[in-house]
Amino acid sequence: MGLTKAKLEIEREMGKQIVEVLFNPSEYQLTDGSSYSEKKVPGLDGPILQYISGDATELSLNLFLDTYVPKSTSLISFGPPKESTDVSALTKQIADATSIDGSMHRPPKVTFKWGSLNFEGVVTKMNHTYTMFTESGMPVRAKVSLTFKSLISPTDTKRKSPFESPDRTKYRTLRQGMGLWDIANMEYGDPDLWKVIARENGILNPLDVRPGQIVKLPAL
Repeated sequence: MGLTKAKLEIEREMGKQIVEVLFNPSEYQLTDGSSYSEKKVPGLDGPILQYISGDATELSLNLFLDTYVPKSTSLISFGPPKESTDVSALTKQIADATSIDGSMHRPPKVTFKWGSLNFEGVVTKMNHTYTMFTESGMPVRAKVSLTFKSLISPTDTKRKSPFESPDRTKYRTLRQGMGLWDIANMEYGDPDLWKVIARENGILNPLDVRPGQIVKLPAL
């Protein structure tokens, strides 16, 4: 089995455009994360973190493009002689993936395929450095640094992370160190809704709760 070449598939109006790399990357980096906001709650020494959403997975890698053809010194040749071409024609194809594409009104989707990695996303950053030139100044080698962000549909996200519905009445037991704002943040996604829980349970002081106490969580 021969060496598998990494490639980019760029979604275009007229179909997919394939960009194959001459040298496979030596490494790539995948980054995941989450976004939080700080909520200040009266009576606490500091804010609590409220989960907002997961961040899109980010892929970073370097590609090496080469269109240089050494001049042949052989007196015998078969077919027309091959010549070096401008490598910027390849870098432009990749750079175009960061711009709005015609009637799609958005940058194209780009899929990076190599081995077990099949990453679908959009190119958010591209840096290209030209490292070799012909005598006439034509660039023939380039290093391209790419950053992608994955495309995640709401359906796929809900399938992977199904949340318990907040539109049904539930009961929860308070644990040591847990306040009403912690329950509100976990159940409703907003610690400020502790007032709804307090009102439902007749609690006048949110600090006047104890471990083991059962509280009713009303439907929203």
